[in-house]
Formats: sequence, C-alpha cells, structure tokens
Amino acid sequence: MWIGFNLLVLALLALDLGVLHRKGREIGVREALLLSLGYVVLALSFGAGVYHFLGPQAGKEYLTGYLIEKSLSIDNIFVFVLIFLHFSVPRRSQHTVLFWGILGALVLRGSLILAGAAILAAFHWVIYVFGAFLVFTGIKMLVAVGQEPDIAKNRINRFMRRHFRVTEGFEERKFFVRRNGVTYITPLLIVLALVEITDVVFALDSIPAIFAISTDPFIIYTSNVFAILGLRALYFALAGIIHRFHYLKYGLSLVLVLVGVKMIVNAWYDGKVISTELALAATACIIACSVLVSMMKTRATPGAEEKRAAARWWVPGSPAKAGPETAVAGDAAAAGGAAAAGGADAAGGTDAAGAAAGKAETAGGTATEARTAAGTTAASAAETAAEDATKPRPGDADVPPKG
Repeated sequence: MWIGFNLLVLALLALDLGVLHRKGREIGVREALLLSLGYVVLALSFGAGVYHFLGPQAGKEYLTGYLIEKSLSIDNIFVFVLIFLHFSVPRRSQHTVLFWGILGALVLRGSLILAGAAILAAFHWVIYVFGAFLVFTGIKMLVAVGQEPDIAKNRINRFMRRHFRVTEGFEERKFFVRRNGVTYITPLLIVLALVEITDVVFALDSIPAIFAISTDPFIIYTSNVFAILGLRALYFALAGIIHRFHYLKYGLSLVLVLVGVKMIVNAWYDGKVISTELALAATACIIACSVLVSMMKTRATPGAEEKRAAARWWVPGSPAKAGPETAVAGDAAAAGGAAAAGGADAAGGTDAAGAAAGKAETAGGTATEARTAAGTTAASAAETAAEDATKPRPGDADVPPKG
C-alpha cells in the first residue's frame, strides 16, 4: 500500500516535470487552474478508494485531514508571494524553485509524520503539547495578520550572504555557478532555502493538526502529500489575486485554534467529544465564510493599501517592519546621532569654554570675566577645528585641501 502510493507520487512528479513542464515555460492562469482542479479530483478519487477499502471512518478522517491540510497550505502561498516579490524572481524561475521546494517538502513531511506517530505511540502526553502548540500558533498568526515582514533582515537570508559568495543577480534557473574556478551561489538558492524552511515551520503546525483527526500514519501521509502536490499549480492560479483572500488569514488561524482545542479536549476525556464530522463541518464553514468575506470586502479594484495589506503576513525568520511612528523615531535618532558626530569639535569648544569659566570663577573673577574667557576659548577652539578641516587627512594625499 505504501509502495504503491509512493510510486503514484513519483509518476505524478515525473509527468509534471518531465512532460508538462519539461522546458520550464511559464504557466498561465487557465492552465494552473485546470492542473490544480485535476489534483483536487485525483485527491478526492483517492479518498473514495480509502472510504471503500479501509472503511467509512478512515474515509472521513482522510477527507477532513485533506481539507485541513489544503486550507493550511494557502499559508505557504502567501509567503511564496512575499518572497518572490522581494527577490524579484522571474516567473520561469518560480516554477523551478517550487518544484524542488515541494519535492523537498514531501521528504521532510514524510519524516516528520513517521517521527510524530512514533512519539505519540510511545508518549501519550505529547498530544497535549501538540494541542497547546496549535492553539498558541493560531493566536500568534492572528496577531501577525497586520504585520509586514522585513525579508531583507531575514536570518536565513543574512546567514547565507555572510557565509557564501553570492552572485549579484540571477543566473537563469541555476542555483550554483563557477567563476574563475570559484563556486558562487545565486539568489535563487537563497529563495529555495527560504521556501524550504518556511514549509518545515508550517509543517510543524499542520502535521500536529492532522494528528488531531487521525493517528493512522497512512491517512496522515496521503492527505498531506495530495495537499502539497497541488500547491505549485494553486500558487500560479492565485498569485495574481492573492489580495482577494486577505481575510482567509483569520480563518486559517481559527482553524488551528479549533483543531488544537479538539486535540486537547478529546485527549483529556479519552474519547471523541468533538467528532471528526463536527471538525470537518466547522473547518469547511470557517474557510467558506473567510473566503466569502474576503471576496465581498475586496470587490473593488485593489489600491495601494489593499496590496500592502496582502503583504502583511508572517515569514519565518523575518522580523516585522517598524511602523510609521517607530520609523520616525528611528530617523530622528539617526539625525540626532549625525548631528552629534558632526558637532564634536563644537562640543569640545563648549567644554573648554565651561572649564575656562569655572577657573575664572574660582579665581574670584567676575561673571563678566568668566564669560569673556569662555568666549575666547570657544572661538579659539572653533578656529582650530576649521583649520583642521581644511588640511588633507591621512590617505587622502591625492585629494586637494578644501578652500
């Protein structure tokens, strides 16, 4: 059963890369929609087979798990859009990144599912940790809806640029190039790393979510794989209108909270207090309502604010960009620091003036004498600073002095 399913997956990947998109051409919206629909039909057909051969309960668990995983995979699309826009990835190269990214995601998710099943079988109490983690993540995602990530400061991006030689631009669809006997990585490899890490982080949410529905590794694995297989086609179908699904972010966050509560409650009462059918209905209702509200709220032609709002989401490893108030405060602080550095000589003159005034006062001179002495010292310091500014600095022998 496992071998047969994995052979089916390999055949689908070979058909996708080796036949449909062998030349790496751009995928149109219509073709992407048809391909995405084909993956959905294939997944539902497989679910019908699960229902028939493994029983009604397994069929319901598969369908619920697939719906949850498919919904949560839209998280990835939001992040893909942000990453591709930031790095200005050409559309043809996007297909290459997503293919290898999804291939890596299948391997990593398969490993995580097997490990999670083994841990739950050995330590039942871990289910409470999974449930609490889902609730926490759902709330965290709700908070992150209004935040715009600063991908330029992403920890993965900065780490790779510090430790590897990176080309200035893309080299077609290559991840590595050699120049003068030296190996360089291209920005496309950084994009791929961000895509892979993002999927791993999101898998830590989605895989515990499906463990709340079923503990059968085969059901969990197959529903995950079918949700991921159609992700690339779904991206190309929705990338241009992703701002129309802004409120879906709230719905996905609520789904995580719901599934986490289901996991904790059922584990606590040692039974299915919240049934699979109820979880399926609630998930479908939340997703449908989120999409409906999104479509109603974004009917008009998107303006700058709507497109900006679509970019406000959480990207793993990226801090949130500072708000307007914080940015203004930062600019003011920077301006203040520059003014302080530029006026160092004047500050030194003022300190000297204060010292001269103190000495005159100690000697019993009048306040007028102290001010006169201070002014004289300050003027002398300013003249000295002006003379120094006109002299060439060390290493600037070829630069003529000012004035």
